[in-house]
Amino acid sequence: MDEQDGRHSYRENNPVAGRHESAEPEAEFGSAYRREVYSDAHYEPAGESTVPPRYYTPPEKNQRENRSNRQRRSGGRAAGVICAVLAAGLLGGACGAGLTGYRFGARVSSLEQRLNEYESVLQETKEAAERSLADAEHAAAGQTADTLTPAEIYSQATRQVVGIRTEVTVTNFFGMTSSGAVSGSGFIISEDGYILTNYHVVEDAYSGHFEIEVITYDGTKYSASIVGIEPANDIAVLKIEAEGLTPAKLGDSDSLRVGDMVYAVGNPLGELEFSMSTGYVSALDRVINTQESESINMFQIDAAVNEGNSGGPLYASDGSVVGIVTAKYSSSGVEGLGFAIPVNDVRTIADDLITKGYVTGKAYMGVSLDNRYNSMYSQYYGMPLGAYVAGVTPGSAAGKAGIQAGDIITAVGDYPVKAYDELKLVLRRFSANDTTEVSIYRSGTELKLTITFDEATPENS
Repeated sequence: MDEQDGRHSYRENNPVAGRHESAEPEAEFGSAYRREVYSDAHYEPAGESTVPPRYYTPPEKNQRENRSNRQRRSGGRAAGVICAVLAAGLLGGACGAGLTGYRFGARVSSLEQRLNEYESVLQETKEAAERSLADAEHAAAGQTADTLTPAEIYSQATRQVVGIRTEVTVTNFFGMTSSGAVSGSGFIISEDGYILTNYHVVEDAYSGHFEIEVITYDGTKYSASIVGIEPANDIAVLKIEAEGLTPAKLGDSDSLRVGDMVYAVGNPLGELEFSMSTGYVSALDRVINTQESESINMFQIDAAVNEGNSGGPLYASDGSVVGIVTAKYSSSGVEGLGFAIPVNDVRTIADDLITKGYVTGKAYMGVSLDNRYNSMYSQYYGMPLGAYVAGVTPGSAAGKAGIQAGDIITAVGDYPVKAYDELKLVLRRFSANDTTEVSIYRSGTELKLTITFDEATPENS
């Protein structure tokens, strides 16, 4: 998974870094980085004080009188000027002190506001750093806040996992009968007793109408019925008559990444009940063919799985089920190659099987194929590779499209068909009521026919 699928980016893991990256410092921290500009009040003169005043002077009577009058007038004017100067000084001082006090108070308020902002930012930064450190510690330990210990997962699994056992009777060529047990695993998906497992675990019981026994961790045995099967995806749903059971929580298999730890719980070999093995997701999106089913999308694990584990749950570290253990590569000398069906691919199938008894919306063509037609026949008769049509169901989508017995289907839509089993895989890409072209070869002529698919049901399948 890349950074867009699920890995944390640098900004997500470093909230401090992410906080300041997108905004200019001035916008983020306000006045902390903004330069304040102050202007002095402009001095406005009251008048033209530099021009001497023009007064009317009466004629002098005598020198003494004039001198005395001038002294009195001069003294009066001097006293007036002194008083005016003192008054102006006092007024100017008062105004200056008031203006200075106002500016000082405003400045203090601004500084207090900035200090509060800084303290808030520092607190948020500290909390973000602490969260990042905790996340880093959990990541280093391979844990999250929801991570359960292996012991907790096993304790939970014992209430959800069941053993599945079927007694099968077989008659050989000489008419002699023998019996044997088929064992597997499953897990509870509802409180009232619905159980999810692989189809191949109950295939013999389904085809031979044998009884199925379900065993819980405390040893309680139940008789189970088959609610529905989906062989193409190796899924089956069983039902037991019980109440108050503990269902498993279905997780999100799309969130899996290579390297995630997983836990398989089941009944390996049908004898070692409720064993747990641990491992890692080794690869995603493997197309796997098994003897019991067609090609299925699975993910690869290295947890130890064996016969009897089939149908059991694969737990993620949070205790949710992310897969159904289905297959392993059993060649001698090969270890650690197990495979599980992603639970997201199973969720809708299980719902359909419970509510309808079959998987809805699947495309149905209405042809039977001759699986003997292969590359050898193709070369010998000089015909193309494809799916050889042995018969057509009357009234089916193929019949309405004009497909006939003896035709060789070479493509459906844009998907080439080289063999009969490829046609089954190609049909999975379509749904009921889809319309597309079918390319066929008929008696030396290549044709294109238009087909609208029917819905596959237990009756027509």
